[in-house]
Amino acid sequence: MAYFSIIIPVYNKEKFVFKTLKSILAQTYSDYEIIIVNDGSTDNSETIIQSFKDHRIQYFSKENEGVAVARNYGLAKARGEYICFLDADDFWYPIFLETLYSYCKKLPEQKVLACAIEIETIHKTFPAQYSIEQKSDYEIVNFFDASQKECVLWTSSSVFHHSVFEKAGHFDTQIKKGEDTELWIRIGLQYPIVFIWQILAKYVYDKSSVSRNLTYFFEPYTFEKYAVEEKKNPKLKHYLDLNRFSAVIKCKLGGDYKNAKLIYNEIDLDKIGWKKTILMELPNVVLKSLIGFKNFLAQIGIGKSVFR
Repeated sequence: MAYFSIIIPVYNKEKFVFKTLKSILAQTYSDYEIIIVNDGSTDNSETIIQSFKDHRIQYFSKENEGVAVARNYGLAKARGEYICFLDADDFWYPIFLETLYSYCKKLPEQKVLACAIEIETIHKTFPAQYSIEQKSDYEIVNFFDASQKECVLWTSSSVFHHSVFEKAGHFDTQIKKGEDTELWIRIGLQYPIVFIWQILAKYVYDKSSVSRNLTYFFEPYTFEKYAVEEKKNPKLKHYLDLNRFSAVIKCKLGGDYKNAKLIYNEIDLDKIGWKKTILMELPNVVLKSLIGFKNFLAQIGIGKSVFR
């Protein structure tokens, strides 16, 4: 049985998947299996994947049903002690697995681990910004406290003991936008996170990625799942309100003023802060100009996106 199971969902990533797979095969730690789930790609992804010949690769092809279904499919095939996910357009540095392995052995009682990342855009590569005070090489943090800026758990930089999914569940296939973050919430409610400050993974900014689309925000269903829990958990409430803020902004930019108002009314404005409150109340024409400028700065590594 491999120590790590690496699950890679693929949908039309012919421009990226070769480099992604090469970054795994270049790892200094070799006790792993690779589970590739081709989620109905219509481009040349399959040909590129099948050009790799390595006994650790398991390749599965299925009809397109979305990334949540693809990752759950991979989880059902995984036999490793620890589970990793790597998106088909992201990248690991050669010591990613070796470093995470050392922390798994050093802290065997901890079940969820993650490392810092950097973000690559067409202009610049820069480190992600976290709401964590660095005191050591690693910190053991609360998910909600640690995710006020960049989310401390990111799909391609995290490692989970297989038992985590038995307790927290799998990806919710009813969610089409933000299904990964919703699972991180469930995990964060039950587990502390070991956060390693060393940058070991790279998020590659793909303009066609769904995560950069203005329609990508938590659906009402996601907020409704935690309607009871957030009333008794202030940290969860604040984290969800940060996501509500993002949803309000994106709804307004998309002209969906009805949902923007409904979501806005659920936010604790005293806790979210006056700057975000002002942003949510700006006229659309001003908001579009400001956000366009802020996102441009974020892409070149100055500041952060207004959506965070």
